[in-house]
Amino acid sequence: MDTRPIRFVHRGRIVSVDGAAPTRSVLDWLREDARCTGTKEGCAEGDCGACTVVVAELAAQEAASGSAAAQATVVGGLSLRPVNACIRFLPTLDGKALLTVEDLAAITGGSGLHPVCINELHPVQRAMVECHGSQCGFCTPGFVMTMMASYEQHCEAGTVPSRAQLADELAGNLCRCTGYRPILDAGQRMFELPKKRLDTAPIVALLQQLRADPPLHYVAPNPAQPGRQDHFHAPRTLDALATLRAQQPQARLLAGCTDIGLWVNKQFRDLGDILYVGEVDELKRIAVADGQLHIGAGAPLEDAFSALAAHWPTLTEAWRRFAGPPVRHAGTMGGNVANGSPIGDSAPVLIALGTRIVLRKGPAEREMLLEDFYLDYMKNQLAEGELLTALRVPLPAPRQQLRAYKISKRFDCDISALFAGLAIELDGETVASARFAFGGMAAIVKRARGAEVAVTGKPWTEATVQAAMAALDQDFTPLTDLRASADYRRQVARGLLMRLWLETRPARPLAEASVWAATATA
Repeated sequence: MDTRPIRFVHRGRIVSVDGAAPTRSVLDWLREDARCTGTKEGCAEGDCGACTVVVAELAAQEAASGSAAAQATVVGGLSLRPVNACIRFLPTLDGKALLTVEDLAAITGGSGLHPVCINELHPVQRAMVECHGSQCGFCTPGFVMTMMASYEQHCEAGTVPSRAQLADELAGNLCRCTGYRPILDAGQRMFELPKKRLDTAPIVALLQQLRADPPLHYVAPNPAQPGRQDHFHAPRTLDALATLRAQQPQARLLAGCTDIGLWVNKQFRDLGDILYVGEVDELKRIAVADGQLHIGAGAPLEDAFSALAAHWPTLTEAWRRFAGPPVRHAGTMGGNVANGSPIGDSAPVLIALGTRIVLRKGPAEREMLLEDFYLDYMKNQLAEGELLTALRVPLPAPRQQLRAYKISKRFDCDISALFAGLAIELDGETVASARFAFGGMAAIVKRARGAEVAVTGKPWTEATVQAAMAALDQDFTPLTDLRASADYRRQVARGLLMRLWLETRPARPLAEASVWAATATA
């Protein structure tokens, strides 16, 4: 199979990279090779957002994936997604454009591709100055790039975001010294300044040139093992990916890199050969068919949760609290599910909805309930040479009630101590069926079978929910760890069942905003 360099657009031209390790991060390449040091390294694990950059693709190419819920900012033929450069491997930029804080000078009319003197700040930068949105300045470039994507999105739509919307859009960027008030002030101020928009035409033209390149097969020496070469395959069809997976079952499957990137940065793991799923449009498709919502395993989390929330609006809060936007734009729902973390935020919701998954090995496919996929801690039913290709979620039943609750130490961008996906179907005032799935209560995401039995066929009353709360002690034996104690998890799980009842009881159900007041005085 022919090999070639990594080719992408940076600073107004096509860049070819050869010889870099397949696991070299975009951040390291920027700072050490391209000498673009505006992008900073903070945590090196995708938490703080200091390294935020914007990755641009042809919008027509993203639309070709068939996604019914693309959440990227689409501007002038380009889709823009803010992502963390510290946990993105360089080969995943192939065929795309990389925008960093240095590019804002060109947007505002700086001379040449590498302006030395910037006579005019971008509205985002000007607003940060006017509103005193920066002190040490370390996190500022990351904030600026996220705000630039927001600026383009809302200018394109002709809207001005509320302060709450801006706070959600900046949830993946942390500030250590300035405080968020002046940054949010800047987020509002930038829309009041004279408009300066991204000139997309030159980028689109260069990306169209790159479309003629064959699928990426990149080979580079392993820096830790002289004489060994590592391969990075990025096939563009599902058939090609499935064939490679069957032929090379020991190769590492890579999707959004939001977890695997930490294996390299924090654990210094050697990944060997890599099969990248991010170029397969078939895996990004989101569609409704046969009474089911079909979500491709490679669909970004942002798009997948948007599609789920369109059918189950009560998932909107869980979507907002699932990591931060840069992680949701890079990570995939299939990757989150296949990873199998007992505190992954997708699986409890999907199990509560009765989701089935599609697994493929070569040309053969099989299907199973997601809840049957997990066997034990980080162990699943994925066979050698097999991969997860799709999730099939039954559309809402007429009497179905669904809630998803995340408990964590921080409101935004935090790992769960406990996550509950709770679904019931009511027949009048009687529970016809129940599916309660919890993450953080066992070695795997697991249904609370005893609690389900305690409510099924019973009137949906406080006495019934109290019986379900008691049954949780037989369903789970949680652990104590740094996120929460076992007793705390038991208490919270019971409380979430009570909250479900308060929000869905036939008589006087409480709106979400009033539940906290009710439980505080109960």
